[in-house]
Amino acid sequence: PRYRPDWASLDARPLPAWFDRAKVGVFVHWGVFSVPAWGSEWFWWHWQGQHDAAYERFVRRRFPPGTTYAEFAPRFTAHDFQPRQWAQLFQRAGARYVVLTTKHHEGFTNWGSPVSWNWNSVDTGPHRDLVGELGEALRESNLRYGLYHSLMEWFNPLYLADKQSDFKTQSFVLKKTMPELYDLVLKYKPDLIWSDGDWEAPDSYWNSTSFLAWLYNDSPVKDTVVVNDRWGRGCSCRHGGFYNCADKYRPGTLPDHKWEMCSSLDRLSWGYRSNMSLAEVMDEMSVIEELVQTVSLGGNYLLNVGPTKEGVIVPIFQERLLALGRWLDTNGEAIYESQPWRVQMENTTDTVWYTSKGPVVFAIFLLWPLDSVLHLSSPIPSPGTQVTLLGFDGTLEWQNQPGKGMLITLPYMLPSPLPPQSGWVVKLEGVK
Repeated sequence: PRYRPDWASLDARPLPAWFDRAKVGVFVHWGVFSVPAWGSEWFWWHWQGQHDAAYERFVRRRFPPGTTYAEFAPRFTAHDFQPRQWAQLFQRAGARYVVLTTKHHEGFTNWGSPVSWNWNSVDTGPHRDLVGELGEALRESNLRYGLYHSLMEWFNPLYLADKQSDFKTQSFVLKKTMPELYDLVLKYKPDLIWSDGDWEAPDSYWNSTSFLAWLYNDSPVKDTVVVNDRWGRGCSCRHGGFYNCADKYRPGTLPDHKWEMCSSLDRLSWGYRSNMSLAEVMDEMSVIEELVQTVSLGGNYLLNVGPTKEGVIVPIFQERLLALGRWLDTNGEAIYESQPWRVQMENTTDTVWYTSKGPVVFAIFLLWPLDSVLHLSSPIPSPGTQVTLLGFDGTLEWQNQPGKGMLITLPYMLPSPLPPQSGWVVKLEGVK
């Protein structure tokens, strides 16, 4: 059936299956904001939209008097950007899809947008098509490619004029936003469009529904493309493909709609900050905890890194991504292509979470029990129940727990002054 440009029709489109199966993605925030590399990717807004004193002081100290934000663009060099190395890193991190910022709220496009004259990565800065180069490398590595795109631009005169008219005029949408979205789809054939920057104006201003109807009916990616829910004020968590709801959103209970949690390795920013300290970076345990809780509740996990202006993903981010990948090498069976089980977490604790695949149930425990006996009260075992620990040979002994559930004897772990940190999975076959 053809989709009509209204939410009732668009929301009825089934979500392409690859997205729910994928579970794990990497988000990349990269742009001119990577040049000052301070505060956050909202640098320009804090500096010249809000006149935040800390940002004004920072620019005074580091740059010549009268410096404008536009003058940062030539310093966004991407000299060390190796798209194949990025793709390899993301693949080793266990990601099944990657989402790149093609344009943040600053309006600078990471490809040669024909309607962003001289404010794009081909005319200035890297003099490269960053969107195209990364896309090619990801596809060679069999990773799905998502494009983040901000509908709005803080300081675009066309946008400011529309805003002034209370969004009764649409010059910005017709001359900038929509031409760019169509260009991105036709040029790069993305698997996912991650829309943002929608909150100031209604979807009728953005022409979101007519774009999505074209995307689902006639675009080259009509059968495979997935979109999120940021298409206009009030759409979030209500309309679109999968729901983001809010940055770092955690629902608490199982939602009835496919969703995604986006999180950032740098807890304070999405873009790269040169003064980031180790204490501000998520540790391996926190990443695995977020991933497990998200997937148990039916979500996908999108983990963000901010590369430097040269295009380097700093070693601490690489280390965290590779740690996640190693964990998934062992335990991915409980994550990829899994479904939420009838119970998402052990009722007494938030350290045991469940996923399932057909009749198989996975219990993911985040803390190793002190006596090496795992108490599970939710699964109902049968005489033929088999228990294994992913990454460990052989089956585990178990017995019925008085009352209900089961007690599982875990393999002996070498003594260590610290409890081992990172999460393990027992696979339960023949339980209800």
